[in-house]
Amino acid sequence: MGVSGCGKSSMGAALATAFDLPLIEGDDHHPQANVDKMSRGIALTDADRAGWLATLGQALAAAPQGAVMTCSALKRSYRDQLRAAAPGLRFVFMQIDRAEAERRVAARAGAGLHMFPASLVANQFATLESPMGEAGVLTVDATAPLAQSVSAVRDWLADAG
Repeated sequence: MGVSGCGKSSMGAALATAFDLPLIEGDDHHPQANVDKMSRGIALTDADRAGWLATLGQALAAAPQGAVMTCSALKRSYRDQLRAAAPGLRFVFMQIDRAEAERRVAARAGAGLHMFPASLVANQFATLESPMGEAGVLTVDATAPLAQSVSAVRDWLADAG
């Protein structure tokens, strides 16, 4: 979880491979209205995210064997909604500073690789309620090498039993 540009998709894919679990890419589950809104540079509201989060919760509930999901999960209420759908859910918080997130998103959008424009990164930081201190959350440096972060997650999950 984390703001756009933090590396959720890369981390999610790497963890899904490492744990031999299905990957649920949160962005793939946005309704077209959300995609259109973001593509126009309009930030999503809680109301816009409600159905999307419900869909993601259903996807988690439908994977009792486990899954890796990428999702911004910016607010505690969003994380709590996902936790209710999948008791025992854990979050990896990809922590990144705003300048680096904006740089990454601008590069991605400029290459036509994502619907999300860099202009929306500020809104994500304004919306973000840090999960640090919540149970079942590991914070990793989003600028660290991916292999190092995957190893930290593996160790954390192994220690959690």
